[in-house]
Amino acid sequence: MSTDGSDSDPGRAVILDHLPHGRSEDDRPQYQKQPLAYAVTTENFRLVELTLLADASLSIGDRISIETDMIDVMRDVEYEDLSGGAQSELDYAIEEVIEDNEQRFVDFFNDAQPITTRLHALNLLPGIGKKLRNTILDERKRKPFESFAELADRVGGLHNPQEVLADRIMDEIREEDLKYRTFARREE
Repeated sequence: MSTDGSDSDPGRAVILDHLPHGRSEDDRPQYQKQPLAYAVTTENFRLVELTLLADASLSIGDRISIETDMIDVMRDVEYEDLSGGAQSELDYAIEEVIEDNEQRFVDFFNDAQPITTRLHALNLLPGIGKKLRNTILDERKRKPFESFAELADRVGGLHNPQEVLADRIMDEIREEDLKYRTFARREE
């Protein structure tokens, strides 16, 4: 299992749940079931189901390359298709990806642009209205943000930017019919 490289590499994922004996609703005999894992990719937050080779050894929270030879089949899944354990781990995995890739997400605040004449990408984040958006835009003109701590210090009212981002990413993962997606891309 590969554990080196950047989390923003499109070929990396975080394991959300590992089912060494396959799905419980699978009625086939145990010896016919392949082990499964559910994961979220670190680059675009795609949810995937991994059919593993019999000798694969994984734990919840492991970061893996999805190019690894322990994966037999990988397929995209929806939030509702995840196991209960994977759904409950997803928040934690997203928070860790954000924390481990702080500059990538701070740069979102530095680089976000208008989507339409009436809507700015910053307004997609929960709790960011016109006033807070304008404060962020004014502050980043003076000097780009270098960290979440600096962002929170310089923009009054934005107390936990990581949590705001995590909430938006969860919305993008859960909601099928969102008009705008910034972080969680769906495969077409």
